[in-house]
Amino acid sequence: MKKTISLLSSHDRCEILQILSECFPNPKSELVFKNPYELLCAVILSAQATDESVNRVTPILFEKAPTPEKMVELGEDGIASIVRTIGLWRAKSHNIYEMSKILVEKFESTVPCTYEELISLPGVGSKTAKVVMNVAFGLPTVAVDTHIFRVCNRTGFCPGKNAKEVEDKIVPLIDGKYLVKAHHLLLLHGRYVCKARNPMCEECRIRNLCRKMW
Repeated sequence: MKKTISLLSSHDRCEILQILSECFPNPKSELVFKNPYELLCAVILSAQATDESVNRVTPILFEKAPTPEKMVELGEDGIASIVRTIGLWRAKSHNIYEMSKILVEKFESTVPCTYEELISLPGVGSKTAKVVMNVAFGLPTVAVDTHIFRVCNRTGFCPGKNAKEVEDKIVPLIDGKYLVKAHHLLLLHGRYVCKARNPMCEECRIRNLCRKMW
């Protein structure tokens, strides 16, 4: 088992999450979706792409193919014709098509909620699986993207050499009452305050708790 390491005390970690809860009282995904299937497709499309770019194409995609069956009928080329403005669109179109086929054939067209089943689907890695588990099903998981990785390292909340290392260590460092919403609290803070370039340290409400590692 990996050792859980934080440069902050349990009290300070709780205080950070409490302050972020006040800053973001209704933390949620900025992807637009209506159900777990739409969320899964949107998260696959969002890899190395912005939520805004995904939200521009998914309304068209989901109007034509709102279910796994309809997505299979639309076909890989049909998917590609809609999402080609998004990076890696060929691979993502293929994965969404294959993922939809498997949902129809093995899961009765229903998105599974377990980590093992989710990562068995094409295009679904650890981060995507945990986003779906947390956002669609309200499970206490934390998917670590570039924003969360940056915040965890800069603050000392959960330092790690890469996103997977942080993801493997972070859950035990979070007080249970914040666990379901911690993913979005840290993500939104990284997206809007603790930015990669020109972080807004003077306006940051957790600056007195931050270790400012890098």
